[in-house]
Amino acid sequence: MDILRRLSNSLSAGNSISQRDRLLALARSAQSKRVVAQLVQRSDSLTKKDIASWRTAWQQAIDVDSPRRGVLLDIYADCLVDLHLTGCMGQRKGKTLQKQFRIVDPSGKENADATKLFEREWFSDFVELALDSRFFGHSLIQLGDVTSDNLGMRFTDVQLVNRKHVIPEYGVITREPNDDWRQGISYRDTEFADWVVEVGKPHDLGLLLKCAPQCISKKNMLGFWDMFGEMFGLPIRIAKSSTTDAAERANIERALDDMGAAFWALLPDGTDIEIKESSRGDAYNVFDRRVDRCNSEISKGTLMQTMTIDSGSSLSQSETHLEVFEDVIAADARMIRNVVNDRLIPLMVKHGFPLNNLIFQWDDAATFTPAELREEERMLLDHFDIDPQYFIDKYNIPITGKRQQSQQSDLAFREPSPSAFFD
Repeated sequence: MDILRRLSNSLSAGNSISQRDRLLALARSAQSKRVVAQLVQRSDSLTKKDIASWRTAWQQAIDVDSPRRGVLLDIYADCLVDLHLTGCMGQRKGKTLQKQFRIVDPSGKENADATKLFEREWFSDFVELALDSRFFGHSLIQLGDVTSDNLGMRFTDVQLVNRKHVIPEYGVITREPNDDWRQGISYRDTEFADWVVEVGKPHDLGLLLKCAPQCISKKNMLGFWDMFGEMFGLPIRIAKSSTTDAAERANIERALDDMGAAFWALLPDGTDIEIKESSRGDAYNVFDRRVDRCNSEISKGTLMQTMTIDSGSSLSQSETHLEVFEDVIAADARMIRNVVNDRLIPLMVKHGFPLNNLIFQWDDAATFTPAELREEERMLLDHFDIDPQYFIDKYNIPITGKRQQSQQSDLAFREPSPSAFFD
């Protein structure tokens, strides 16, 4: 006999059952509709990319009648191995992921039990996948089965629905990556809708669209620089021989090849070879400056400034760049708050989580510096009576009561007046 049937029998028999038990029974009976289980997995393409392939992929992605993002997503995957882009994405996502949050009622009072439901691994994964929508333009997140443990209810996991199967312009998923969207299944008005959370805008292609040309150019310039190093960074060995015997020439070639990794050539006697290096500039200015420009453009596209990840020239400029970066993080935090309140929590309530009339909220007080926090506490203590339990919980210091100062102790710490020395 399943849990729901036992629950029904218990209620009809007049047995008392708590609200929590009913929610847990509902949770255990709920099984997610796995979107990812319906998809045919394919390997990504790792072929060499160039600006022409990027533009072609962009055109395919914005096709009105049959939008396909598969080729563009392959280019994105190729760009993600760029270490500077990886650092920019990690810095931007990391600042939001480390922010503290709380679940509050409409009056603003925190519900500690509800907050604990979100202090789990699945929610951290959810926020990270949601933040990825800034770079890819869209994320469709699959919620796992509902379960419970000694810390309360939770989802077993969250997974990203492969973006190659998602057509957000029409709200459908396709079994094969290149299937026409008309053959897909809607995830917005079917049984899947209760188990997926859509993040991002349907027609948004993300910040990676703008970063891709810089990543491609940077990779090409680094490759050219490697070629330059091979040609001019190592000496070239040239052997001249007048022999026409194939076996003898093979022995000479084998000897040259065994000498090391540098270039070598076996030429007929009397042959001249000349290698000319470009006189228009050295390799540093040609290659390294272009790589630096690519990095700065990537920083501007992802972080809206450069100095929080690159070296700065002055304190005042770095402070201005930091303010810009904080505005970017604040915008990401607002996006996550809206997604959780408008989409995630309603689904959680539908699956039995005790979150009715509760709101997700970032705890901005947790981001104060120690000096700012001390100043705020000092101001509150000057005007209000504060429950000592606040300081006991926050600083883990046992407070037994208010210290009583005698008049003598007050005099001991009072600065003597000048006349006291002449009395």
